[in-house]
Amino acid sequence: MIVKRSVAISGHATSISVEDRFWDELRRIAGRRDLPIAAMIAEIDAARDPATNLSSAIRLFVLEDALAHRAGD
Repeated sequence: MIVKRSVAISGHATSISVEDRFWDELRRIAGRRDLPIAAMIAEIDAARDPATNLSSAIRLFVLEDALAHRAGD
């Protein structure tokens, strides 16, 4: 299910819509890196291509992390 969530990043409020599975994985990645979820999202936001919306950038980030860890297995 896609859920709209509100977060404050870089001093402003924004909302993102991502599926629960992506959100759960993003929280796990943030925990692994010892970062608050908002800080993790701020990093993704700062690194994303301006033509890519934030929700899509989050999905791609989670996918890339999963692929990187799978390659290490």
